[in-house]
Amino acid sequence: MKSVVLLSGGMDSTLTACIATQDSESVAALHLNYRHRTERRERRAFHDVCARLGIERKLEVDLEFLRAIGGSSLTDERIDVTPADLTNAEIPSSYVPFRNGNFLSIAASWAEVLGATAIYIGAVEEDSSGYPDCRRSFFDAFERAIDLGTKPETNIRIVTPVIQMKKSEIVRESLRLGAPLDATWSCYRSEAAACGVCDSCALRLRGFAQAGAEDPIPYAVKPIYV
Repeated sequence: MKSVVLLSGGMDSTLTACIATQDSESVAALHLNYRHRTERRERRAFHDVCARLGIERKLEVDLEFLRAIGGSSLTDERIDVTPADLTNAEIPSSYVPFRNGNFLSIAASWAEVLGATAIYIGAVEEDSSGYPDCRRSFFDAFERAIDLGTKPETNIRIVTPVIQMKKSEIVRESLRLGAPLDATWSCYRSEAAACGVCDSCALRLRGFAQAGAEDPIPYAVKPIYV
């Protein structure tokens, strides 16, 4: 089986890439740059993770239009990245409108050209920030759209191996499989040391704490989240 994995360089997508390399004969990694706040650091993480996992076929695509569209604190510097609130049930300011829809469209195009039969994406539904395009129901619908919009002989599944995992389970499974967590980056605000106070940092730090493990990346501050 040939697979395409969407790899941001974060913890969830890195575990997903690790799983894809075990499931597939060959894996191609796709990274999307959309002029977000930590684009350079995530790009470095993407290349580091690929090197550590032995993924040689890589593609980077620029999606600058997502910054032009705006509507997210990740792409519009006039919108603040809100401090972490792990009890919040609303969609946070970091949501990039229909980001995964754009990502999957590009992944489907490349997968069809490569003859790949699976797209792996590290979306997390249960223990995430509540993004609407991270639900399995969304991926089921998109899988159907790919089927309708590609050649008759094309058959591409969207694989979401971590979608029902909690962050603590992602940490434990990553450690079990030897996924290179030290090469990953999750912070929404900073590229030097992780801020420790955005939603993504908070979810990550809580995951490590609940897993009883130490996060190997540097932090400016390291609050305790329970």
